[in-house]
Amino acid sequence: MIARKIRFRLLDALLIAVCLGVVLYLAYRIRIRLKYSWNWRVIPRYLLRPDAQTGRLVANYLLLGLFTTIKLSIWSTILAMIIGVVMGIFRTSKRLLPRLIGTAYVELIRNLPALVLVFIFYFFVSDQIMPLLGIDSFIRARAGNTRLVLEFLFAPTSLFTQFISGIVTIAVFEGAFITEIVRAGIESIERGQREAAYAMGLSWPDQMRYVILPQATRRVLPPLANQFVSTIKDSSIVSAISIQELTFEGVGLSTSTQLIFEVWITVTAMYLVLTLGLSLLVQRLEKRLQRSD
Repeated sequence: MIARKIRFRLLDALLIAVCLGVVLYLAYRIRIRLKYSWNWRVIPRYLLRPDAQTGRLVANYLLLGLFTTIKLSIWSTILAMIIGVVMGIFRTSKRLLPRLIGTAYVELIRNLPALVLVFIFYFFVSDQIMPLLGIDSFIRARAGNTRLVLEFLFAPTSLFTQFISGIVTIAVFEGAFITEIVRAGIESIERGQREAAYAMGLSWPDQMRYVILPQATRRVLPPLANQFVSTIKDSSIVSAISIQELTFEGVGLSTSTQLIFEVWITVTAMYLVLTLGLSLLVQRLEKRLQRSD
């Protein structure tokens, strides 16, 4: 592939000038018309604060919210991958019942608002599943290093139920989209591959395990990585059930400090750094796979 040289044209300069003009106009409206007094000096203290005991800088509200968002996204993606792979296989099954289960799951979840799912799963998981499994009492009974590890990997004990509810909600929601990605990847494998595997005497599970899924995995990796970026953005919906992720912390800080624009611009920048960084990694992955092909 021959790399094309990117040319900077007059139209590009005009577009940049228009964007800068819009930014300056908005800043003028905020500063003059709304008589808003900018105060960026206090924002760093909401990112880092000195520890009272050691005096070292530790994460404060916004960074803690960012860490919670990352943990929430990682665990939700892992669970969504499991759901998506199982339902994707169901969707391509020759048997009627698994195919109906996979189709019903995708159509139901993709046609419901994510916020409705948040409340449904929060009240169902917290009121029914968690007491039934005894997870709350198990977590509260932990002490020492075990409790520290659980809080580091998940959330503080007081918010553990909400955190698990958020993971389940996002995983079920994102799992519907991953199901379609997996289904498309499986169906993209040439029919001759299946026929050759069948001619060798492989059963359907062995065909999926040794022939179809290894090839499909390679094709679905880029869209799955993009879905992880989408999961990070969708994780903001769980702020409705008081999970202290980045959006929740932004709402609390903007309300208590009245630094509306400073807080939300900072939150936006943190989301952009996270998602754009992952998007660049996804692009590199796609190019690497193309070169290997």
